[in-house]
Amino acid sequence: MCAVNDFTLPKTSLLVKPRQYQAVYRNGRRLRGEWFSLIIMANGLEKSRLGISVHGVKRAVRRNRIKRIVREFFRTNKDIITPPADIVFAVRKEFSLNSPQEIKQAVTALLRQ
Repeated sequence: MCAVNDFTLPKTSLLVKPRQYQAVYRNGRRLRGEWFSLIIMANGLEKSRLGISVHGVKRAVRRNRIKRIVREFFRTNKDIITPPADIVFAVRKEFSLNSPQEIKQAVTALLRQ
């Protein structure tokens, strides 16, 4: 039987302060994809942390759906980024991926570059 906590993404796995985002933007490596950019910076911690930046999407419902899909991808695929790093998903307004699996394919393709 699974515990409820197995299906959550703890706050410690998220970038929450503006200075954390600024450090990643300033010092991170940028990988540009068709629908989003990944900015990755090694963090020296035991696990990766996620930040999401959605600009240009006017409807709150759509912005929140994008963030839910990205968080779900990250929760189920934390091990795809090694060594642990701070990652910012900078989503473009043309973003059209509708599932964590589609995001995984796009991220995997970006990381191969």
